[in-house]
Amino acid sequence: MGQQSLIYSFVARGTVVLAEHSDFAGNFTDVAMQCLQKLPASNTKFTYKADGHTFNFLAHGGFTYCVVAVDSLGLHITMAFLERIKDDFTKSYGGGKAAIATEKSLNKEFGPKLKEHMQYCVEHSEEVSKLAKVKAQVSEVQEVMKENIDQVLNRQVKIDVLMDKSENLHNQAQDFRDNGNQIRRKMWLKNMKIKLIIIAILIAFILIIVLSVCRGFNCGS
Repeated sequence: MGQQSLIYSFVARGTVVLAEHSDFAGNFTDVAMQCLQKLPASNTKFTYKADGHTFNFLAHGGFTYCVVAVDSLGLHITMAFLERIKDDFTKSYGGGKAAIATEKSLNKEFGPKLKEHMQYCVEHSEEVSKLAKVKAQVSEVQEVMKENIDQVLNRQVKIDVLMDKSENLHNQAQDFRDNGNQIRRKMWLKNMKIKLIIIAILIAFILIIVLSVCRGFNCGS
């Protein structure tokens, strides 16, 4: 891998470059700045191609990380490089110093680290590429797992709703049975009352007949 594979790199806050490094001269710095000014303010990755070179950007946490590389290098290595400097920069300046740093004020501190990461990625390009591919696969698996978990959770919510509805139906059926039993008891009591009244009337009627017959016999005697 040629030494010119990674040509220029910088870290910026908004459009303010805080640290940069390059061992070469050219107009690539101007093109990179023009690309930086067109980036949307979101945490994402971008790549622009121009004249056999790629301008690669990683926006994260209010900072933008950039590397200019030859087109033949491949996105796995350039994006792996951006992830490396993002992690290093966040670790070094997570306390807030970078939030108030002025233009290129971190060159002395972080410029050498940019050079170090550039050299490492060029000299160990095959290793970096393999690691980047593995991380990409892991991220893809994690995304699929997250999607599957979301589906399970959604299904669980639906199951819970169905269980709640089933329980409500069960309660309603139980109430209906209880109400039915109460009605049947009331009807049974009502029927018994009617039967008792009819029996009492029949007994009274029989008594009247018997008494009338007995009086008739008494009168004849």
